[in-house]
Amino acid sequence: MLSFDEHNLTDEVVNRFAECHDPRLKQVIQALVRHAHAFVKEVELTEAEWIAAIGFLTRTGHMCDDKRQEFILLSDVLGISMLVDAINHRMPDGATETTVLGPFYLGEHRVTPYGADIAANEPGERLFVEGTVSSPGGAPIAGAAVDIWHSDDEGFYDAQKGTEEPSLRARFITDAEGRFGFRTIVPSSYPIPHDGPVGQLLEATKRHPMRPAHIHFRIAAPGHETLVTHLFMPGDPWLESDAVFGVKESLVATLDGRAGGAYPDGSPAPASWQLLRHGFGLKPVAA
Repeated sequence: MLSFDEHNLTDEVVNRFAECHDPRLKQVIQALVRHAHAFVKEVELTEAEWIAAIGFLTRTGHMCDDKRQEFILLSDVLGISMLVDAINHRMPDGATETTVLGPFYLGEHRVTPYGADIAANEPGERLFVEGTVSSPGGAPIAGAAVDIWHSDDEGFYDAQKGTEEPSLRARFITDAEGRFGFRTIVPSSYPIPHDGPVGQLLEATKRHPMRPAHIHFRIAAPGHETLVTHLFMPGDPWLESDAVFGVKESLVATLDGRAGGAYPDGSPAPASWQLLRHGFGLKPVAA
């Protein structure tokens, strides 16, 4: 009969999973036990703290439904989402860095022609985005599907506002030169949902819930890994402290202020507008 204490319990729990026939499951669960036990030992977790943690996780589960995933939000603010993303998307030179998908991707978007205005009557500073999609070596990729979506100038997505027609989101297909482009508005920074347990955690630890302004991109092409990334607006005050750790220097866009004239598609431009040009590189799928 074994007598378990803080010195021998971890090894025994790990050994109880030794007969697992799935090698990957065995590796993951045994590592989880070792690291979880090490955490408890390091902080010398009290019983009251353990009960509080169980209550926090229970409330987190209660906040989840078909429109909100509080556990993913928790993963985001702990930096786990971006760590998993970084491990799974190590990029070669010439390939664009990735970020998290976020909660407002709604699946395949409506295909829209080059130069289309996806902002309709939305207020805000006018912006023309022109991008190219290529392989890491620079060869243009024709026929790539480019999904884009972003917030309005108050930080809200159409999914949050419940609009009947899609707004500030569309799909573009790259031309023979790997090019796509559209008219829109400059998006705004916004807070992640913070009315639940994750928000309480941020408040208790003196962290803000803000994300810097950005445009989402999901780019897919045969023979290449699907790219999920953002372009962040330069000068945003939250770039250095994104609540979900998604900012990378290479993804901070350059805006070129313009006055009047015409957009790149030849249509008349307003008295003041911004131009954003960016090249995206896709990682080839390994043979």
